[in-house]
Amino acid sequence: MAKTILPQTTSVDISKGEDVGKNKLSFRKKRTSIKQNILRFIGKIASDPTDYVVFASTYLLMFGSVFLVFELEDDFYEFHTSMLSTTLGTIFYIITLMLLFFKLSFLVFLFIKYLQYKPIDSVSDEALPKCTVIVPAYNEGKLVYETLVSLYESDFPKEKLQIISIDDGSKDDTWQWMIKAKELLGDVLTIYQQPQNKGKRHALYRGFNLATGDVFVTVDSDSLVKKDTLRNLVSPLQVNKYCGAVAGNVHVLNTKKALIPKMLNVSFAFSFEFIRAAQSTMGSVLCTPGALAAYRKEAVMACLNDWMNQTFFGQLTDIGEDRAMTNMILKQGYHVMFQRNALVLTKIPEKFSGLRKMFTRWERSNVRENIMMSRFAFTNFRETSKVGLRILLMNQWLGILTAYPLVISMLYMIAVHPILFLSSTLMGILIFNTIPVIFYALKHHKSKSFLAHTYGIFFAFSLFWITPYAIATASRRGWLTRGLTP
Repeated sequence: MAKTILPQTTSVDISKGEDVGKNKLSFRKKRTSIKQNILRFIGKIASDPTDYVVFASTYLLMFGSVFLVFELEDDFYEFHTSMLSTTLGTIFYIITLMLLFFKLSFLVFLFIKYLQYKPIDSVSDEALPKCTVIVPAYNEGKLVYETLVSLYESDFPKEKLQIISIDDGSKDDTWQWMIKAKELLGDVLTIYQQPQNKGKRHALYRGFNLATGDVFVTVDSDSLVKKDTLRNLVSPLQVNKYCGAVAGNVHVLNTKKALIPKMLNVSFAFSFEFIRAAQSTMGSVLCTPGALAAYRKEAVMACLNDWMNQTFFGQLTDIGEDRAMTNMILKQGYHVMFQRNALVLTKIPEKFSGLRKMFTRWERSNVRENIMMSRFAFTNFRETSKVGLRILLMNQWLGILTAYPLVISMLYMIAVHPILFLSSTLMGILIFNTIPVIFYALKHHKSKSFLAHTYGIFFAFSLFWITPYAIATASRRGWLTRGLTP
């Protein structure tokens, strides 16, 4: 029987046809997958209609600014040329470029340090120190009860745990909630009541003097900790003899409804998990937050009286107790570290009035404590490297020293070239705030990461004045945000 030999090209043609079919099918699957991911992403945003509106508005502004920048290319060129035609304009232009170069270099420096960061794992129960947690409270209502319960429910050995809570003369039912917590938690918790409101520093001072632990932990009364937070927080003090204090990782508690807490949660993630992580590799975290921090007992007691009686322009200081304590511990030669795995959720203002008061208080403290840090940062204050801390301090001072020139320049641009200012500012936010957007998307939630851009716009146009105002009023006292909890 004769063999039928098919032409060789036939098998090749069939194979090619199969490949084309497979490629088309693969392409359709990929296209469907991309479409589903996009719809899923938009769906997560649209789960809250407000988020959807904010998302759309943010990027309408952003990409509108990109369009304007390209449309106004000739105007930008003309402005650039006119600026360089004068001596003052040339000097301003050179200084601006130098500042930009420094900021970019500083960001690269932080990124390199961030890559070196690794949180310290919790030590064993046997190696954990005896720990006293101090919770000052003022007008917190039921939230102080929830804070104390969350601390008690930590997986920290109860025989090594002491919780002290001090009601600083509250005008609401905070004391009743503290009594209820005492009834539930028993001997682990001790509560005290100040006869009148004296301020957070006084309450902490009383707590430090009553504490019996080898490590002191301070927690704000509107903050909830995770089960492993305490043990993770204090572990660096046990494994690093140079460590005098540890900053916790602060996230925002009240992110369900209001936009401000949602934006701040994204901002906090970058501030703590990137910036403080980088600072930690240098042993030079600049501020242990009031919401969650741990201190070596010896370090606190060595500076406690100076901290309690700290003055600025001849007046006793009643703000910035966390930054002041951090400075005084750094001055003793200790390292201050950050623990990413020590998480706390804290309540922040939901309205603009509360936010600007909080930021004003922080910036006033920043001005004061930069002055204090400058008095020892360039001395031989510790045996280990001091270079990192000095670089961080220089960056802090740069922000303060350029505050007024930047605001004056901004007001001039608004008056003379408003469209150029608006478009270039928004495009700048789009470029530079993409870094925290990417960071949050990779580390947390992609669907909320866009809020870093929203926050950039919000800050640039509504909070730009905070630093200049805080500089001018740095000597003023007052907590500003202490009031009755709604």
